Amino acid sequence: MAEYRLHCFAQSDNAYKPALMLELCGASWEPVFVDFFHGAHKSPEYLALNEMSEVPVLEHQGKVLSQSGVILDYLADQLGWFAPTGEDERREVLRWILWDNHKLTANCATWRFLANFAPEAMRNPDVIDFLSGRAKMALGILDKHLEGRTWIVGARMTVADLSCAGYMFYENEYPIDWGAEYPNFVAWRERIRVLPGWKHPYELMPGHPIPA
Repeated sequence: MAEYRLHCFAQSDNAYKPALMLELCGASWEPVFVDFFHGAHKSPEYLALNEMSEVPVLEHQGKVLSQSGVILDYLADQLGWFAPTGEDERREVLRWILWDNHKLTANCATWRFLANFAPEAMRNPDVIDFLSGRAKMALGILDKHLEGRTWIVGARMTVADLSCAGYMFYENEYPIDWGAEYPNFVAWRERIRVLPGWKHPYELMPGHPIPA
């Protein structure tokens, strides 16, 4: 039996963040499929794990953790990979994780969901345009920050990179000319893509294509 169990599904960026970390670290882990598009996250069994009705959830040695940033922080402590060094770097990593969840992931996730997965009745063009504008503003901030940098914080990859990279490998599901608009971001993303153990989210987690 695997040491870590990650409740996830292939289309979830927030689940991809810890899934990718577990894979890159060579951890003993297994994905537990959450059939999100058929409401499994609202079942009594799932709500007993996470009353927030969200994915991912990590189970490890009797602990049950939710929220991707918390899980990344926990895995960094447990596995000894991608952790910040010192208090100043820890706060800077936390700053970027909070920014990602509030600005980058929040807007990219909702934009992508409405444009690709939501029922037609929910696909309000004005809402999608608003979200795309917010997402592109956040991408511009990250692209500018990465100018002349290899990683988001410090001289090596940290959980800040894993947090911000979550939605970025679903790039074909966004109508963006990535290389032209965000060249520093693309170079950073490619540095992650060539790491030993990297896998695309649709290969790493179950649920693609979406079950009928």
